[in-house]
Amino acid sequence: MPDNIEYLPGGVSGDLTNSLSQNTFIEVEHFQLCKHGQNAPGDVFLSQKNPSDGRVITALSDGLGSGIKAGVLATLTATMAAKFISCNIPIRRASEIIMDTLPVCSERGISYATFTLVDITPDASVKIMEYDNPPYTFIRKETILEPSKKATAFERRDKSTGPKNDTRVLYSYFKAQSGDRLIFFSDGVSQAGMGTKPHPFGWTTAKAREFAIESVREKPEISARELAHSIVQRASQIDLYKPKDDISCGVIYFREPRDMLVLTGPPVHPESDKEIANIFSSFIGKKVVSGGTTAAIISRELNQQIKVNMKSFDKNIPPWSEMEGADMVTEGIITLGAVQAMLDNRSEVEAHAGGRDAASRMIDLLLDSDRIMFIVGTKINEAHQDPTMPVELEIRRNVIKRIASLLKEKYLKEVQIRYF
Repeated sequence: MPDNIEYLPGGVSGDLTNSLSQNTFIEVEHFQLCKHGQNAPGDVFLSQKNPSDGRVITALSDGLGSGIKAGVLATLTATMAAKFISCNIPIRRASEIIMDTLPVCSERGISYATFTLVDITPDASVKIMEYDNPPYTFIRKETILEPSKKATAFERRDKSTGPKNDTRVLYSYFKAQSGDRLIFFSDGVSQAGMGTKPHPFGWTTAKAREFAIESVREKPEISARELAHSIVQRASQIDLYKPKDDISCGVIYFREPRDMLVLTGPPVHPESDKEIANIFSSFIGKKVVSGGTTAAIISRELNQQIKVNMKSFDKNIPPWSEMEGADMVTEGIITLGAVQAMLDNRSEVEAHAGGRDAASRMIDLLLDSDRIMFIVGTKINEAHQDPTMPVELEIRRNVIKRIASLLKEKYLKEVQIRYF
């Protein structure tokens, strides 16, 4: 492996113009809103990619009620489910353990948490286990399909604590194809607006499915992130923007990968300027140049002008600029530091979605991409070594490493870094 290339788990080596895995990418995203008046969600969404075998494991759990207590029980359930499956415990055995572990409400006689668990192997084999959540929606070629499901009834070992109602877990299995989508949500979606004149029985799963398929037909390339957001926002609208329950939606989208290049920092050796410019011009996908010196190098080597976009002015983040061939050009370390801080807090990401400032726009580009390549120049910028500068202005290499790690671990992106 060349000394100046770093591959985070999930990235692969190859030609730098478009070098990551050519397989169909599995985009996993979600969006959620808390019940009106609550500060903590009672629904929990977890997703992870096993570094050992490349499986993508996703869990959505809905705790009974809302608030912190519901969130704790949902977290326990989702974490157990994801952990059992990642450790290769058979899915039926995993469900038995979970069902025996979940506490039961003494008044209602039902478990304190529901769950939907999705296990996807690198060859696109999909296993799904559902307990008491609204049924998932499977879309293929702009059509809703109904996979066959096997229902299994469970009895607790300690029958004195067992639910009064029958406990049924549904299992399904299929091979996914490029373009397929899986949509699953908590009952905050299906029951939105319940009791109102337009929706006496709630929005219902059927109506939510209709909304999802219409969204896909109107915009066939809609990302998992955007689709999850639109479904939750529609449910919130039906609840008159005061959700009566936690509203959560997860979307898994099997599609051709979307690539992105982030070019930042001047190289140590000036003779590398031309090579970096060639990488930039030949890359197919979204392209961002971050850093004034870096932008000046690309502008000079490719004979392109840079124009500052003053409409993107923000008191904390320098404005971004425009250059032919680039989706955006930004200032360097301040903007990258803001990107890192936002990525570390998903609520910040959602709060700034669609924002006009440079950091918000870069995050939107990053999260709408799947395979992200960082080209990092390592020439020391003396301005960042000034002891009077704020502590958070870290060396560019460290900031990029932290951004890359967050993208890989929290957002399941494939990441590659090359240093010059």
